[in-house]
Amino acid sequence: MSDSCNTKKSFHDKWSNNENCAFESTITEGSDIFQWILSRNGFDSPDALRRFLSDKKSILDAGCGNGRVTALLRKYTDPDKTHIMGVDLVAADIARKNLQDSINISFADKDLLGDLSDLGRFDFIYCQEVLHHTSDPARAFSNLTSILEDGGEIAIYVYKQKAPVREFVDDFVRERIAGLSYEDALKACEQITALGKALSALDVKFQAPAVDILDIEAGEYDLQRFIYHFFMKCFWNPELSEQENIVINYDWYHPQLCSRHRLEEIRKWFRNAKLKITHEFVDHYGITMRGKKVE
Repeated sequence: MSDSCNTKKSFHDKWSNNENCAFESTITEGSDIFQWILSRNGFDSPDALRRFLSDKKSILDAGCGNGRVTALLRKYTDPDKTHIMGVDLVAADIARKNLQDSINISFADKDLLGDLSDLGRFDFIYCQEVLHHTSDPARAFSNLTSILEDGGEIAIYVYKQKAPVREFVDDFVRERIAGLSYEDALKACEQITALGKALSALDVKFQAPAVDILDIEAGEYDLQRFIYHFFMKCFWNPELSEQENIVINYDWYHPQLCSRHRLEEIRKWFRNAKLKITHEFVDHYGITMRGKKVE
């Protein structure tokens, strides 16, 4: 199976078996996921997000999955003034079902590498945790900017290149489970999740010295997050159900299209698209960047 087919099947299986995964946590103020989305995008409060979205008339959630962020965008916009469209390659029907009672939202099946011109134009495009799962992230980004209104903004999040041991272990696990069925891959990720849960339960913090050759930065770490940052993804969040935690680890390890990027590379995408960078944020996991189309 090609990497593209594998990745498409991975997300089809993920969403068809977990239609509501992380949905409530995404729209619940104060949850870890809610705070992570706001903080990485430069918003210090829900009101700050609401103010940013207040003048947006047409919003695209590109790669909407089950519609959890589409619902977040709807929550902080006026449905009488702002139309939101969600597009996804495999899960548009699931998002449509999850938001069937919402107002002024539409969904479409779309490949971000295909022709997007029939979608219209947008003054805000949100495309996070998506581009790195395409076979050509730079081209997918360019496709999106081509339907951005003059003066409009696009906000993206892509995985960044991580510490060398973490990269090695991630790719090792990814290769080992690539050919497994959804059920068997989930069993492998169940064990990885159990490790994350056990490490988290220890609630151990320690002061780590810098190890430059392994890209380990000096500082105080929780033990589970230290392993997570520098050695392997073993996600665990007690706010989520055990199944949701397993699915999040599956989401990382099973799709074979899973590119990682460097900050200057993403800045170049924005420069090439004639976008003025208005916000950027880099953490252990990824690169968040927002840019405005110069009129």
